[in-house]
Order: sequence, then structure tokens, then C-alpha cells
Amino acid sequence: MQYGTAVRRRKLGAELRALRARAGLTSGEAARLIGWHQSKVSRIETGRSSVKASDMPLLLDAYGVRDPALRDLLVALAGSDGEGGRTHWWQAYRELLPPEYRDFIRLESQAVRMRTLETTVVPGLLQTPDYARAVTRAALDGLPDAQIDALVEVRLARQEVLRRDPPLQVSAVLDEAVLRRAVGGPGVMQRQLDRLVEAWQLPHVRLQVLPFSAGEHIGVTGPFVVFSFSNISDLDVVVLDHLTSSLYLEAKEDLKAYTDAFNSLQRLALSPEDSLEFIAGTCDGA
Repeated sequence: MQYGTAVRRRKLGAELRALRARAGLTSGEAARLIGWHQSKVSRIETGRSSVKASDMPLLLDAYGVRDPALRDLLVALAGSDGEGGRTHWWQAYRELLPPEYRDFIRLESQAVRMRTLETTVVPGLLQTPDYARAVTRAALDGLPDAQIDALVEVRLARQEVLRRDPPLQVSAVLDEAVLRRAVGGPGVMQRQLDRLVEAWQLPHVRLQVLPFSAGEHIGVTGPFVVFSFSNISDLDVVVLDHLTSSLYLEAKEDLKAYTDAFNSLQRLALSPEDSLEFIAGTCDGA
């Protein structure tokens, strides 16, 4: 993902401008506090220039922003592995993970809510180790076993967002094909279905199955994820995965289109209770 896209630069710049105004500072006064030229502050606030994560603490200190959650979010959205001097677990895998995957993990770690449509495989946050290994091996055929193992470690480490306090709120719509595809063989798939039953019982996870009988629907174009954040709702983002890259949509019209699509899919899918029964029935037939 490129956080330097015009849309995200403008959104992040507008938030920084609001924080500066709240602190009672002009752009010139803020620049003098930080030791910058006033033009640099103006370019960041208007979205003409991106801001480095390593520069974010300087701005936030000058504006008196003390809220740790807001600081972490803004630093993360600046999109640099430096994270303003902080070290996060995924940096240990820097050489293995492409930039877009690191950016996805960064967003996932800062989001408070994730809405996802999955049409092919179980969402990564709900995968068992064996299922994750089978999916990774299929997607990256020919990769050495050591690297496969490391990528599985990353997948499992990402699941910590479901155990943190407060946990990530996950709403997932799963196409029936996700449950029917015997990834890794019958034994692996059985354990994965059991894991979904366990996940269904978590208060912060909402699972719904979209059965084949629902027919054609708006989700046939492919899976997507919508991330939402507690401090700045205007920075929500849609993620579309492709074989070799990810596309990030941030324009208001795109966010509305995918939010409306997800709401439509939830109405079309089975209720959470009926979905649990469906998954359990699939378990019995696996």
C-alpha cells in the first residue's frame, strides 16, 4: 500500500491541521516549535507532501496530543516501518514480508473493527496453523519450507488482535465454498471447521455463511476487507487482495460502495445462529 496516495495524504493532513488548530498554534508557530520551515507544515496539511512516521511524534508533541491510541494510529497511518522509533513484532520479518503486507498488518493492528467477505479461504485471523500452512504453500508454490514456516508464524501472530484488550471486532461473511474446499485434506479441514465453531462463540466475532442457494450476489467479484478506526472514522480503508499485490481504496464513494455491499451481503447471508448450525453440519460431513 502507498500511504502517499493523494486521498490518504489529504485525510491525514486534515487531521493534523485540526490538531494544530486545537492546540491554538499557527502553522508558522508549529514549524518554529519543531524546527521546520513553515512551508513543510503547510505542504503536509494540504496533502501535497507525505509525512514520515519518524516525524509524527514531533508534530504530536508540539500539538499536545497525549492519547496513546491516537498517537499510535496516526504514526501507523504515516506508513513507515520506523514507527516513530517504536518496534513492532512484524519488523522482525521485514526481509520476508513485502511492503504491502506489512502495511496491511499495521492497519489491522490499529483497527477497532474489520468487516470482511471471504469467497475462497477462511480469514487469516481465524486460520489454524495447518490450514494456514496449506494455503501459504498453495499460494507461494516452490517457497522453501523455512520461509513457509515463517509466514505461518506471521499469520498466527496476527491473531493476537483477537486476544488483546479491547479485541478487534470482526464481522465476516463466508461464502459456502470456503467451508466446502478441503484445504490441506480432510483432517486439516475438520480442525479448521472446529476452529470456526470456537470462533463463533467469541463475543467480538460475528460469522455468517452465504450459502450457494443465495444465488448470484454482489460479492461474486471477489473478497474484500473494510478496516475502521476508533479515533478517525474518515480514515476507514477498503483492501482488495490480488495474487501479487493489494489495492487500497480510500475515497468516500468507494468506502460507501463497499460498506453498502457488505451490509447487503449480511442481509443475504444466514443469521449467525443458522450459520453456526451450517458450519457444525459441515463439520459432521467433513
